[in-house]
Amino acid sequence: MTALADPTRRAIFEALPQAPRAVGELAATVGVSSSAVSQHLRVLREARLVMVRPRGNRRLYSLDPRGLADARDYLEQFWPSALAAYSAALSEAGGPRPPRP
Repeated sequence: MTALADPTRRAIFEALPQAPRAVGELAATVGVSSSAVSQHLRVLREARLVMVRPRGNRRLYSLDPRGLADARDYLEQFWPSALAAYSAALSEAGGPRPPRP
């Protein structure tokens, strides 16, 4: 969670689901220097949210499914209580109850 708290880092992370990208491509996408992107990618790699693969003389960055699975598992623990709160709010407002998963 901390790794994604920075808006620039989050923008870099959000640019990766479409396709693996090199530092220069990410820098152009988010509008910061290549050196700043490299620093942000280091933090994201340490958090296991992105991984790097060499391809020729370039290094391509993509989302790391291991870290994403860890983040999903962490967030899923809150899902039942979020649904219960939503259901309670709908009941108080007199609206329809959401379907159970």
